[in-house]
Amino acid sequence: MSGPQQRRSERWYRAVWRWHFYAGLFCVPFVVWLSVTGGIYLFKPQIEAALYAPYRDVVHGDAPQLTAGALAAKAVAAVPGSVLHKFVLPEAAGDAVQVLVGKGARETRVWVHPQTGEVLYKVAEQDRLMRIVFRLHGELLAGNRGSALVETAACWTVIMLLTGLFLWWPRQTGGRLAGVLLPRLRKGSSVFWRDLHAVTGLWISLGAVFLIASGLPWANAWGDYLRQVRSVTGTAAGSQDWSAGSVADARERAGADAAMRATMSEHAGHHGMAMGGAVTAAPAPAALDAVVGRAVTLRFAAPVEVSPPTAPGAAWMVRSQAADRPQRDSAEIAGNGALIGIERFSDRHWIDRTVGYGVAIHEGAFWGLANQLLNLAVLLGLVTLSVSSVVLWWRRRPADMLGAPSWLAPVRHSWALVGLVVLLALAMPLFGASLALAVAAEWTLKRLTPSLARWMGWRAGVSAQAGR
Repeated sequence: MSGPQQRRSERWYRAVWRWHFYAGLFCVPFVVWLSVTGGIYLFKPQIEAALYAPYRDVVHGDAPQLTAGALAAKAVAAVPGSVLHKFVLPEAAGDAVQVLVGKGARETRVWVHPQTGEVLYKVAEQDRLMRIVFRLHGELLAGNRGSALVETAACWTVIMLLTGLFLWWPRQTGGRLAGVLLPRLRKGSSVFWRDLHAVTGLWISLGAVFLIASGLPWANAWGDYLRQVRSVTGTAAGSQDWSAGSVADARERAGADAAMRATMSEHAGHHGMAMGGAVTAAPAPAALDAVVGRAVTLRFAAPVEVSPPTAPGAAWMVRSQAADRPQRDSAEIAGNGALIGIERFSDRHWIDRTVGYGVAIHEGAFWGLANQLLNLAVLLGLVTLSVSSVVLWWRRRPADMLGAPSWLAPVRHSWALVGLVVLLALAMPLFGASLALAVAAEWTLKRLTPSLARWMGWRAGVSAQAGR
């Protein structure tokens, strides 16, 4: 290739390279952060098994075990002002019983000895190590604002990966695999870092895009976007089985707490249960015993949570919270232990099932240890990409500029490119919003501060869109 056609090709290459550079400039710190926190969360089952090992196999001797109602009462008494939120069926017969009690949006997990009723340990649910890691990973412990930052970075990481694949695409290889599918290790440090970056990006891009896409339903903005689309299209069936962010989760817990208290108080009032003139708010122990007895027979995948009714006459809810979400089934049980109905994972809408499979794979739960190790390999690849990109930038950067790839002449207007950008903006709203903000900021700043424009590598006097 030579002449005008070669020059046009080089213009496109430089334009895409600039997109790749600026996307990476924003994304790299987030990619490293999300990879590290995500790598820790992948091994949640092993970490929590070690943390809570002292509360397994605590039953000794032949002493009878207390009823579910008595154990729940011990847990509630351990946290003054709380009410029962969830009773967790023990995974093994000798394990301590876990009970979640709450007051408003705040929940506490209590481990109770099944024979003596002794409270072995209690901790605020949101203060548990893996809950903190979860919030660090998804929202930087900053609520909706942190979630928006993470989501924006995730969207631009997709752009970084797509443009990276364009840059990797072999133009003149002579049939060689070295530098295309395998890094060249004996060509000096410059070639090594370039190949390490390009080849790693090739091998992990598909897995990285999947991890990003399967994590977006948790994001505050994209998750709300999905809920709105489902509502408009009439595909929303039942409550969603994934987090909508810490703020929405807290609001949901507070609402459930208020509903449970009202239901329990009404039940107690009807039965004349009062202490010192105040109606107590506690589920009927006999009802909890009956519901737990029936729930055990369903053999749902552990852990299984039993929740009190949230409206007068409503059923108790029994839900599997298995990490492998396709195993999550739920049931409604009456206060006398009668089974009202079961909803299997396969009964849910196809969108919910798709998200469930995606989340299970994202968390490394679908294929067990193999899934964890595969995801870990992708995350390590993302860290390698980030580190190698910083090294490449540091080695090439000019002394007095940021070091963005230089531009040639503007590329010709392309409706295909415009269509692709619009499609990506529709699929990832925060990408579209942040792109518009970036274009407006560049257009403004390069006119107000020409020195900043030169340092950033922006083209003066040309539209920001044409410069990319």
